[in-house]
Amino acid sequence: MAETGPLTPRRSPLAHLADRMRAAAVTGARGVTLTELPFLTMVNVRVDPASEAAGRVEAALGAPLPRRCGDTTASGPRTVLWLGPDEWLVLSPSDEAAALREALGPDPGSVVDVSANRTTLELSGPSARQVLEKGCPLDLHPRAFGPGRAVSTTVGPVAVLLWQTDDAPTYRLLPRSSFADHLGRWLVDAMGEFSGPQVP
Repeated sequence: MAETGPLTPRRSPLAHLADRMRAAAVTGARGVTLTELPFLTMVNVRVDPASEAAGRVEAALGAPLPRRCGDTTASGPRTVLWLGPDEWLVLSPSDEAAALREALGPDPGSVVDVSANRTTLELSGPSARQVLEKGCPLDLHPRAFGPGRAVSTTVGPVAVLLWQTDDAPTYRLLPRSSFADHLGRWLVDAMGEFSGPQVP
């Protein structure tokens, strides 16, 4: 058996921008902060929402599968985001795939761990909405988009899942990992109006 060396620690897609994101933060009435929340478990679920299998999946989640575009449901630390009429993304700090595969059983559908596919950026503070409005085509005014809403959209040139988690407001942006650097830099630049000039 070949010898193996020490394992290389996991490195998040935006670890190299952590200092720059911290430097871009500002507090106060025009405050805004940007951080990465790496390594969250993300499980893609496909199942007929009217099937018995969907009921078993809901029981395993402890929450109903959202039924409309933009809706989310939550149970404890896990949140379920609607992606399509028969597709959802389960976000959790722990592994969910095995339990959900067991709940699906032999019925038509799929449960796939897609955690490595995306990372999560959290943008928060009184100016967070204004930062996003520089490059997001959605109407983000509270009358149209508020806590518990999550949709697929673009921010700058990057496709993301955009989820508002609270009234702060706090937004979580889920880009593909390969586009995370571009989005992170775009957001830091967009924050410049509130946080002052950035050091290269």
